[in-house]
Amino acid sequence: LVNMTREIRDVTRDKKLWRTFFISPANNVCFYGECSYYCSTEHALCGKPDQIEGSLAAFLPDLNLAKRKTWRNPWRRSYHKRKKAEWEVDPDYCDEVKQTPPYDRGTRLLDVMDMTVFDFLMGNMDRHHYETFEKFGNDTFIIHLDNGRGFGKHSHDELSILVPLSQCCRVRKSTYLRLQLLAKEDSTLSVLMEESLRQDRLSPVLIQPHLQAMDRRLRVVLQVLAGCIEKEGYANVVEDDLLRNTATRR
Repeated sequence: LVNMTREIRDVTRDKKLWRTFFISPANNVCFYGECSYYCSTEHALCGKPDQIEGSLAAFLPDLNLAKRKTWRNPWRRSYHKRKKAEWEVDPDYCDEVKQTPPYDRGTRLLDVMDMTVFDFLMGNMDRHHYETFEKFGNDTFIIHLDNGRGFGKHSHDELSILVPLSQCCRVRKSTYLRLQLLAKEDSTLSVLMEESLRQDRLSPVLIQPHLQAMDRRLRVVLQVLAGCIEKEGYANVVEDDLLRNTATRR
């Protein structure tokens, strides 16, 4: 539970954020933040009157200490009612991505595949950008910021989120093995997630239908990968990162 006045508005050093605070007609404290898509008074977050419940994934270092680079997700949605994105009309779109830096070398494409699975499991359609720490250049992990659209409709599986995986047919072996493990009856993803979230002060964080949806979506991911393997062959789909990691540790 966050006090929007005392714990956000009155302590922020971000003047752009501060300017987005306002008092609603119902006399509640509201703010809408800074972004290029939905940030307006029409999509504001409001407290009661200034208390709001939310979640915080991580505290990142201040930008003065660790500058971040923002990358456009190649499979970003068009956010237009009539205009479709290129990946929605070109089934071979991944071939183009694979020839474009930074996806033409290293592990970046595999990172995006991991992010795709992550987003599909929680139903997050809004992965328009991701970030990296500038210091590491292109040889880095990616940061999954802004998961606010996750866990919306537990009864709907948005298959378009999985398009990057179905088009590229690439996945880390460590990811593939973990997904298979989490599909086993004695260690399902929903059970492990429920046990983990039970320690949260706001428990229950996810209701049972959301937990069950994760198991269902996990099976869909494995079905997509099974189709890829049947079409492309195991060695062309599953990247053996375990052997490389072992050699690195040695």
